[in-house]
This record gives sequence, C-alpha cells and structure tokens, in this order.
Amino acid sequence: MKRTLFIFLFIISFNWVNAQFADRNAIYTTGEINFGNYLGVDFNLNYVLDERYSMKVGYSGHIRKPKTQPENYTSGLIGALLLNLANPHDELENYQILVGKIYPMNNKGTIRANVSVGLGYTTIREPRNWQFVSGSFLTENYTYEYSRYNTVSFIINPKIEFPILRFYGFTFSPMLQISKDRTYYGVGLGQMIGLLRKRIN
Repeated sequence: MKRTLFIFLFIISFNWVNAQFADRNAIYTTGEINFGNYLGVDFNLNYVLDERYSMKVGYSGHIRKPKTQPENYTSGLIGALLLNLANPHDELENYQILVGKIYPMNNKGTIRANVSVGLGYTTIREPRNWQFVSGSFLTENYTYEYSRYNTVSFIINPKIEFPILRFYGFTFSPMLQISKDRTYYGVGLGQMIGLLRKRIN
C-alpha cells in the first residue's frame, strides 16, 4: 500500500514539474538545408528559457565547387554516375554555440524571432596541388591533395521560427559565419521537433 501511494505521488509530482517546465521553457531540435555561397546542412539542440532567452549548440557542414579547380577538370564517367558526390569540394564544418533573445511576433506564439550570436570552431578542407594526368574516360583527369586547417568563427543567426504545433514547426534562418579565412552567408529552410511552446488554452 505504501509503495503504491509513493508511486502515485511520484507520478503526480513528476507531471506537475513537467507541466511547470513546459509552461516556462522549450527544448527542441532543428534541422535545416542551407543555400548560399556554400550548400549545406545545419543541426542544433535548442533551449528557450521563460520564452525570452535562447541557447543552442550544434553542427553545420557546407560544401562548394573548389575555387582552385582547373577549368578542364572532369570527374570521368564514374564520377558522373555517382552524381559528382565523390568529386573534390571546398568543405566548411562548424561546431557552434550561440545565445540569443526571443521576440514573439504574434499573440498565439506560432511565429517568433530567435536572434542569436555566438562562436564556432571551424574546420576548412580544400583541394590543392592539382596535377594533370592522362587517364581513361572513366576516372578523374587530375590528382590533388587536401589541405586542412582550423579557425574560430563569429556567427550571426537571426532565425524566424514557426512552431505551428506544440511539438512541430518550421524555420527560416539567415546566417552569417565570419572567420579570418572564410565567410559563409546564406539562408536555411528546415523543421523543428520537440517541446516548442507552452500549451495554448
């Protein structure tokens, strides 16, 4: 009997704490496809405190046609069959942490601006030392080597969020990543999943 009473009280307390948390906070994931001077993806874990302040940690990865690629480079038939996925690319990877401020844009809470800034640890990989080779039509006609280096980026990310449901929504996300070596600029379109906003009565 005591065990049953204890379990019952625990469940009631847990549900009360969970309800209190949900009424004041949000925690969710976002995933986006980015279009800009690079093409890429962005994944983040987001936390919103008291519907006013935000924090997120995440990863973004971007690629583009190499700026150093020779004009007569060809991937060969094999590369074409692989839809050029195995071709060389300039790559920009970023592990990031940002903090921000929430600005509600309607009374229902289904549109809000999440304006955040932060820092990222950035890895840049780019093909160098292109050497022409006279091979078959099946393979690439150049060899190359990748150079790799790391830097720190400053990130500005004024995201518009549409938590149309309590647990699902969409995002529109302009982004600027600035470092001494490379700059990314573009917009992202994606979705958000998790505890997005408090229940509307």
